[in-house]
Amino acid sequence: MSFGRLERTPGPQPMSEINMTPLVDVMLVLVVIFIITAPLMASSIKLDLPKADAIKPNSAPAFVALAVDLAGQAYLQDAPVTLEELASRLGQTARQNPDTEVQLRADAAVPYGRIVEVMGVAQAAGLSRIGFVADAKTPGKP
Repeated sequence: MSFGRLERTPGPQPMSEINMTPLVDVMLVLVVIFIITAPLMASSIKLDLPKADAIKPNSAPAFVALAVDLAGQAYLQDAPVTLEELASRLGQTARQNPDTEVQLRADAAVPYGRIVEVMGVAQAAGLSRIGFVADAKTPGKP
């Protein structure tokens, strides 16, 4: 019986590089998610809201968003409506909860008469709580 030297083959060496493929896959999925959800976060109606001092957000327990764009078109919850549709939908809301607040966003260039007309429709429907939404003034601008 002979005693010889046993040759050992070196095993696999540890990998010293980071595999970037899973990281790139995760980042691409996140970018796609942000691209899809970003437009849903912002309002789709382009308004130039008037500026005012002492603006603080009011968190009413129940509210409906009513907007009037530059052309005078009314939008209820970001959906265009005629004055007749607006009256019926606001009346339905008033029957469900008469304390619902109407948060009115109107472009600064919309004539005052159109705003009063939309407010009259809301009040005739039974919603007397109307809040005006405006942007805060930036310092240094009149």
